[in-house]
Amino acid sequence: MEKEDLVSLQRNVLKLRVEGKYEETIEACFQLLEAGLAANDPKSILTAHINNAASFYCIGAIEEAFHSIDAYIEYCADHGDEADRLDGYNVLFLLHEFNKDYEKAKETLERAIELGEKLKHYNIVSNAYSNYSMILAIESDFENALMMAEKGLAMAKLHEPRTPILEFRVTLNIANALIGMEQLETAEQLVKKMVNDPLLDSFIREKTQVHDLYGRYLMKKKMYPEALQAYDTAKELAESYKDKNLLKGILEKRCTLCELMGDVQRGYKAQQAYINLLSDLRQHEVTMAAVKLGVKHRISTIERRANTDFLTGLYNRSYMEMTTDKWLAEAALTGESIVCIAFDLDNLKSLNDAYGHIFGDKVIKKIGQECARLIRSGDLMGRFGGDEFAIILRNLSLEEARHKAENLLEAIRSIKIEKDGIYISLTASVGAADNANGTIQTFSGLFHQADVALYQAKEAGKNRICIMN
Repeated sequence: MEKEDLVSLQRNVLKLRVEGKYEETIEACFQLLEAGLAANDPKSILTAHINNAASFYCIGAIEEAFHSIDAYIEYCADHGDEADRLDGYNVLFLLHEFNKDYEKAKETLERAIELGEKLKHYNIVSNAYSNYSMILAIESDFENALMMAEKGLAMAKLHEPRTPILEFRVTLNIANALIGMEQLETAEQLVKKMVNDPLLDSFIREKTQVHDLYGRYLMKKKMYPEALQAYDTAKELAESYKDKNLLKGILEKRCTLCELMGDVQRGYKAQQAYINLLSDLRQHEVTMAAVKLGVKHRISTIERRANTDFLTGLYNRSYMEMTTDKWLAEAALTGESIVCIAFDLDNLKSLNDAYGHIFGDKVIKKIGQECARLIRSGDLMGRFGGDEFAIILRNLSLEEARHKAENLLEAIRSIKIEKDGIYISLTASVGAADNANGTIQTFSGLFHQADVALYQAKEAGKNRICIMN
């Protein structure tokens, strides 16, 4: 895939996520991940993982969100830069906050603040301070919540170009901390100014939050009818963009207010609205369960594709190397024999030159299918590109592996492929080696020995087996 095609897929993922189309974002992320893996493009792979994590979080699929952020962090360690790590902290915070693991949430924010300040990404630093303030307010540490929010506002003012909504979001946390500290006069000035800010016409979520906060301020002042009116406005706004989690908190407060006011009729209606929402949320959970099943299926599919060769369906070198390294490390302790058989088709270039590469691919696919039938379910067989294959056998001696190699060679000789009315016979050269009583502990070392034996088979005339002792 061309570089511009990958960039187009990345843009599509970001566009869908900004629009709040999370399930479509997940599907687009899978497409981007497949393309990124095929092209070995780190930016595409990281973009897919982090947007998957954020989208899973937004639909409530927390287990899958953790899966994606783990994949992001692991891949980022080898292929990402500091800006990529900073993005990872932002998503990881959301997951810790959702699980109410506030200590881990704060640790993650501290790392984000440190790295963000180093990179001068002041918008991200501002958001981190704002989130830190929110966590401290939940813990009723309002003085420190105010301090963090004020630091966030200072960072927001350093961000270029100036972004008013960034400053507004931090100011919400300042006002929230002031209300918690009972500094109601100062909080009133802030909240009333924010409620009437024309900026909110373009930001409905923040408009909902400020009316919710205004209701909280009025409840502190025991101005219950006015507080109920503020919560009614917040309710309508939350319903307009279907933020059910924020709406749940608003409806709970309306019910409490109606009880404090002794308004039975209005309280009954508020209670009914709350019950209806809970029913909707339960139905939403059922829907999400179905989404999660689909997501898990897609994850297993993409992992399987990432580990397999596109032409033959056999394992690719990356998976073979990773798994064999693990087996060899265990064998070094247990004394188990691990054997590698390497083989490739004799004279593939001549076939490609005579009949074309499409025919050559058909031959390679057929060899992979026939040989895969002869190995045990617990062993590995992979294609390394071109016509070279490798098989990793556990708990077999070299002599036993020789018999297996003879069966493989005979299976290849028995293949007859028709082309233009002519049946073409095939032969292969085979090399085998073992882990030398546990002294060979890496796939690359084991495969090298088998590959040397394969080269000897070629030099000796092809269509034969050589064993590396």
